[in-house]
Amino acid sequence: MRITGDRHSLAIEGRLDVRSAADARARLHAAVDAGQGDLVLDLGRLESWDATGLGVIMGTHRRAGRIGRRLVLRSVPAQLQRLLVATRLHRILAVEGSVPDAYGTTLPALGTAAPLALPTL
Repeated sequence: MRITGDRHSLAIEGRLDVRSAADARARLHAAVDAGQGDLVLDLGRLESWDATGLGVIMGTHRRAGRIGRRLVLRSVPAQLQRLLVATRLHRILAVEGSVPDAYGTTLPALGTAAPLALPTL
């Protein structure tokens, strides 16, 4: 795992998993603490992740919120988008662009519209 960027925009490359979680957490939290405004986290080169990695993202989101910042996910891989929808985390996290829901419809990014009523089956 490699993280590049500064306190306003970071990119994660490689794996975000149990082996890299401690280093990723330290770097992301330091960026949150050192800056102001949105912290953009580019995931376009993220190859794989596990529950621990997702926990790092959620922990960073909570830490940012506590000090009045917002974590914004950019270039989220399709598989991770599906996971965010399945776990309903797409309703909590700010995701740049849009995230498809379980029915294949496109949901607006967090904070851009009222909650979407899902169709009944």
